[in-house]
Amino acid sequence: MESEEDLLPISGLQHLLFCERRASLVYIDGIWADNAATAEGTRLHERVDSEHKTEARRTTRIARGVWLRSFTLGLSGRADVVEFVRNEETNGVVSQGIELGGVSGSWVPFPVEYKRGHCRHEEGYEIQLCAQAMCLEEMVHAAVPAGAIFYGLSRRRVDVTFDNDLRMRTRRASARLREVLRGGSEPRFEPGSKCRSCSLENECIPSILIHKSANKYLAGIIAAVEREARCDDS
Repeated sequence: MESEEDLLPISGLQHLLFCERRASLVYIDGIWADNAATAEGTRLHERVDSEHKTEARRTTRIARGVWLRSFTLGLSGRADVVEFVRNEETNGVVSQGIELGGVSGSWVPFPVEYKRGHCRHEEGYEIQLCAQAMCLEEMVHAAVPAGAIFYGLSRRRVDVTFDNDLRMRTRRASARLREVLRGGSEPRFEPGSKCRSCSLENECIPSILIHKSANKYLAGIIAAVEREARCDDS
């Protein structure tokens, strides 16, 4: 069982699954830099946060900026939006739901995460959303079978079902986040085309190149010493 002080940020899952080195730079080294994409993403979240914290519709109650935590996963953070749907069935999955103060009926929690880009499959987004659902389940003691990701540029949202496979991958990602940020495990670095879209490219790549250059430099010195030793022996 984790304590409140030991909980890691849910948002760290997205960074980890994009690139473990990025997660290390953000949460261990405290390095951050914006590019156009991250700045627009920040503005999108600010717009969501600036809206009324709660909203009531006929079959839905909406709460924004909901604080979440799970001692089982070792995570905490905020959900952009949690919709409470007055329905016994969400995405074809029957759920008992929970009671809300002052209103009758059974309400099924439905987390919604806001992202800047176009609709696409992004494992990190889905696992981040699933972690929010698992936090909700631990807090309200009710099943959260599904949620959605809203894509700002497409102005559409994509439903995500929290099946056993996604939940298992979420648990594994949470454990790996802890290994990287708390256990001292060396983060994996896998350079590729995604580096060009990363706002931390300039902070990340030079240090790696310097590290590689230093290794080559030291290897050259060792090789030279060994050659001299061989010449002396001869």
